[in-house]
Amino acid sequence: MARSYGAECTPDFFLFNSDMELVYRGQMDGSRPRRADGSGNNVLVTGEDLRRAMDEVLAGEKPSEDQRASLGCSIKWKA
Repeated sequence: MARSYGAECTPDFFLFNSDMELVYRGQMDGSRPRRADGSGNNVLVTGEDLRRAMDEVLAGEKPSEDQRASLGCSIKWKA
């Protein structure tokens, strides 16, 4: 299923409307995990980007096209 949607990393969020049209593909929010090398950020996990898109769909609106891609571990496909 992930391949058919074109998923590239985990997590990679896909939101569809009631007509099964892809209306959002992007990050959950701006937070980034702290890694062993110290990279990451101090942004709290809120889910605000995905939540905003869900609220817009539930209100019958189209989510903004300003969607930031998810960042995470790349998906390793088995042969």
